[in-house]
Amino acid sequence: MSETGLCWRKSSRSHNNSQQQCVEVAAMARAIGIRDGKNPAGPRLAVSRAAFRILVERVKAEAPLT
Repeated sequence: MSETGLCWRKSSRSHNNSQQQCVEVAAMARAIGIRDGKNPAGPRLAVSRAAFRILVERVKAEAPLT
């Protein structure tokens, strides 16, 4: 995943997390980048916009990811 020009932002569900667990996301041309905010130099994941939309919908609904 190329990082040139990516603007990472913290997930809105991570702001008040007392355990310092946070996810950061970045919009890319054809995908969404996801990384651990505590380890920005660590591994990253890129998923399609459709897959990210489904992930967010399931998290909001607190549905298991099966």
